[in-house]
This record gives sequence, structure tokens and C-alpha cells, in this order.
Amino acid sequence: MLSTARGSRLGTFGPVEWALLTGVALTWGASFVLIEVSLESLAPGAITWIRLSLGFLVVSAIPAARRPVDRTDSPRLLLLGCTWLAIPFLLFPIAQQHLDSALAGMLVSTVPIFSAAIAIVLMRTLPRLRQAAGIALGFAGAVSISLPAARGSSAAAWGVLLLLVATLFHGLSFNLAVPLQQRYGAPAVMMRAIGLGAIVTAPFGLVGLSQSQWTAGPVVAVVVLGIINPGTAFVIMTTLIGRVGSTRGGVAVYFVPVVAMVLGMVFRSEVVLPLQWAGTAVVLFGAWLTSRRED
Repeated sequence: MLSTARGSRLGTFGPVEWALLTGVALTWGASFVLIEVSLESLAPGAITWIRLSLGFLVVSAIPAARRPVDRTDSPRLLLLGCTWLAIPFLLFPIAQQHLDSALAGMLVSTVPIFSAAIAIVLMRTLPRLRQAAGIALGFAGAVSISLPAARGSSAAAWGVLLLLVATLFHGLSFNLAVPLQQRYGAPAVMMRAIGLGAIVTAPFGLVGLSQSQWTAGPVVAVVVLGIINPGTAFVIMTTLIGRVGSTRGGVAVYFVPVVAMVLGMVFRSEVVLPLQWAGTAVVLFGAWLTSRRED
């Protein structure tokens, strides 16, 4: 159940890898603003279930998604559906009731830290010095990003904690997804994982639907959210980590804060402190170090 593998391409990122990385950054970064808009009238459980259900419909339309999967891998797919989708997707909107979208996006930069640490445990090997330095810098930057909010109020600190738990599960999932993607391809893996995530979160969704008010802006936001994440983003991300491994693939998440901050400032008038800008710069430099050749 708990296993991972190295990526199929160990060299320095090429055009395909950087294109996949850019796609992840844009779709994931936009998700936090869309969640914030959705929360204006929709309950967290409803947001989770709607986006997973729509994401399943989007991915199932891809012909490669219907590729057969060995029954022996069903438990791994169920685990992936819970750790990568059901649990984090429930935690994100709950946390964003206490945090703005820019900060939520910035905190997601901790995913590669957890991913690399879990890969070390599962593969019983240490990263190269350059990648270890990149991971350490990413962690330092993430602390700088989250520190102002953690000091602000107990509610904000609670939101930060929930987001960190969600990113821990994402880091585990990056590792679990690598061997599955290499065997079956990203669409086949994600269609099943997203579908299972939708089933697991259905009770929360039904309760959330009864607690929601249906206004145009939030409804449009959650529909777009389901189409781009998980509908598009997770297929792209699974493809990337299958190619370059969980540690280096996780570097894509380091770019999510930049997108989330810019969108938060432009569309939600959110304020980003100088310390958080500096932390983001450190994170991006750590991302560049982590992306270098693995062998």
C-alpha cells in the first residue's frame, strides 16, 4: 500500500516538464480564489463534493481514463482517493473560512517538503545535497509566509494547522501516485481516485447542500473549480510526478503561491506582507534547486 518509485525521467527539466509544471501552478493557484468566492454562499462540504463530482465527469471524458486497472491496485486507488482528494478537499474550504486565498496558496508550498520527507522514508534513500538544500530553503520560505497569520489570531492559527494537515496528505499522495501513474497513465488513475473521493465525501456534500444558498457567483466559481481542479490539474500533476518522481514533481507546487497571491490581490484586494514576498522568493529559489538533474 505505502510505496513509491523514482520518476521515469531523471534529467534536468525539459520543455514538457516545465509546461506541465506551469499548468499545475496556474490551475492550483486559481483554486484558492475560487474556493473563497464559493464560500460566500456554499458550505464547505458542498464545495468539496461538487468539485469532485465535476472533476470526475471531466476526467472520465478522456478515452485513456477507461484503461483497465488491475484489481490488486484497488486498495491503493482507494487510499489515494482519500489522502489526495477526500480529506484535503474537505479541509481546504474549512481552513479558508479563517484565512484568505493568498495565504492558503502560499501554505501549499509545504507540499514538496512533506513529499520529499516521505519519499526518503519509503525509498530508504537520501536526496542529493542540492535537492536537500532546495527542500530546506522551501521550508524556511514557507515558515516566513505563514508566520504573520499564525501570530494574528487563534482562528487563523487553526486554519494554518488544517492546511498543513492537508498538505501533509498531499505529500504522501505524490509518492503513492508515482507507481500507479507509471503502470496505467494519469487519466486512468485519477478518474478512479476522484470518483472514489466523490463517493467518500458524498455524505458531507449532501449535508452541505442543505446548508447552502444558491447565488450565481459562488455557483459559477465552484463549477469552474471542479473543471480545473481536480478535473484538469490533477491529471497534469500525476503526469508530471510519474515522469520526474514525487520529490522533483512536487516542485510545481512551489509556484502555486505566486499565482494565488497575484489573483488574491487583483480580484479580492488581499494584502501580502513584505515578509511573505521574501518567503516566496526563497521558496522559488528552493524550487529551482530541487528541479535539477537527479542522477
